[in-house]
Formats: sequence, C-alpha cells, structure tokens
Amino acid sequence: MMAAHRRWLMPLLIAATAVLAIGSVLVGKITLTWAMWSAQDEITRTIFLELRVPRALLGIVIGMALGLAGAAMQAYLRNALADPGTLGISAMAALGAVLSMFFDVAGLHPWALPIAGVLGGIVGMAVLFLLSGLTASALTLVLAGILLSTLAIAGVSLVLSLSPNPWAAGEIVRWMLGALTDRSIDDLVFATPIIAVGSALILSCREALNALTLGELGARSLGIDLSSIQWRLCIGVGLVVGASVAVTGMIGFVGLVVPHLLRPLVGARPSALLIPSAFGGAILVLAGDIVVRLLPGGSEVQLAVVMSVIGAPFFFALLYSLRRRLV
Repeated sequence: MMAAHRRWLMPLLIAATAVLAIGSVLVGKITLTWAMWSAQDEITRTIFLELRVPRALLGIVIGMALGLAGAAMQAYLRNALADPGTLGISAMAALGAVLSMFFDVAGLHPWALPIAGVLGGIVGMAVLFLLSGLTASALTLVLAGILLSTLAIAGVSLVLSLSPNPWAAGEIVRWMLGALTDRSIDDLVFATPIIAVGSALILSCREALNALTLGELGARSLGIDLSSIQWRLCIGVGLVVGASVAVTGMIGFVGLVVPHLLRPLVGARPSALLIPSAFGGAILVLAGDIVVRLLPGGSEVQLAVVMSVIGAPFFFALLYSLRRRLV
C-alpha cells in the first residue's frame, strides 16, 4: 500500500499544482473567461500577463521554497516543530528587508532589498543552530525560535515607530503581512535565482539528512561531515526563506503543515520528503491565494492571515500530540 502511495504521489502533486496554477490565473475579483480572451480586450491581456501569471508563478516558487525549507529543517533538527516561521527565520529575514527600506538601501539597487532579506534569513539560521545545536529538545528549539522571533519583531517595531513618513510605515507593515498581491514579473525574476541556488544547496544534503536519522554519532560513523552540512543548510534555508520574505513578506506555517501531511505517504527517509514537500507547499500557497481572492469584501485579506488560520490550530494539535507522548 505504501509503495502504491509513493508511485502516485508525485504525479498527483504535480497535477494539483498545475490545476491550482490555472485556477490562480483565471479566478479573482474579475474571472477571466474564454469569451473575454477571444475578444482581444487589452484590459484582459494586461490582467493576464502583468498580474495573474506573475502572481501564480510566484505562488509556486514561494510555496515550493517554504515547503522544502520546512522539510529540511525538520529532518536536520529531527524535530516536528521546526519551520522557518515558527522558529523566527522568516521574522529575521523580514527584519533584514525592513532595515534596508528604513535606511533607504533598497533605493540604491533593485537587488538590495532581496539581498538584505537573504542575509537576515542566513543570520537567523546561524543563530538558531548556535542556540539549539543538533541535540536540541522540542522545548529548547521552541524557546530559541521564540527568542529569535521576539528580537526580530522588536526590531521591526522599533523601525516602524521611527519611520520618517507614512509611506515607509506602510511598506514595513506590508512585509509583516505577507501576500502575493500586486507582485510583478520583476519580483519573480529577483526571487527565483536565489531560491534555486538555496534549493540546490538543501537538496545536496539529502544523504546526510538520511544518515542523521541514526543520530549524530551514527552519521559521523558513516563519514558525514556535520559541520559542512550545517552550514550548507544554513545558507540554503537562509537563501530560500530570505528571498521569499523579501518578495512576499512573512507567510507562515507552510513549512510546518506540509511535511506533516505528506510524511505518512513517503515513509521514514527524510530525503524522500523534500521534493513532495516542495510541491505540497506550492499547492497550499496557491490554494490560500485563491481563497483570499474569493472572500467577500472590498479588499483582499492578506495571505498570511489565511495561512495563520490554517496553521495555528495545526500547531496547537501538534504540540498537544507531542505533550501526550512525553507524559
């Protein structure tokens, strides 16, 4: 039965991603129909090419990045609570992006803001590894994540209170409330290469993640250089999370929810979970983005709000389950 699940899992995930991507392009406050497209309407073409297509592609890229990062962190730290959002990595990346806006570094070059977000994510990963280590308990990991999140949010709040004008304050709030709204092809071009490099670094650690299921000593006995793996993951996760946050702001819980839903279908090997989690993340982000466009009201609800509504009860259920195992 498990073998059958594995055989059909990837085709199903790819098909679901494609269907939701098409839905993301067509569905919104204005639903694009074949009649509108065949009428050669310039407004329809503008909505399609400049708004809907970049938004759908960015949803795929960001969702894959967050799903992959969450699966890699859970495998490396061997902890069910590991996730870029819950452990403060996304908040640190947001702090980097916000600081670049506050000091007007972002105005110097289009790449300045994404690079600042990436550096914030890498610093967050490094601090998390230093605080928790390989043998961290769930409590230690959560406390380290709370510390990172608290420091990052305090930094963002300080910058927000010192922002020189309402426009700057509005931009900062936008990064704290992640969304795919009004993103362009330029955002996709900025984020995709950075995420691709980070994803390649994460995927290069697949065998080491499998070895770590035997514990730190077991992995070393198999010839795994844990220091090299740690820094490759640190840079890889920092790149994908930093670039994602720099373009869309903070979208939480994707990397926490998706690996847990897919793990029973792929088995115990962490490497087998990485690619499915990437596609699962794309599915979750695309579905959430479609939902925010279909909700009633004059303006869209931020995507991060929908992800929190999904993720917070899941996080609570996971904590409760872990508590019952320890009792």
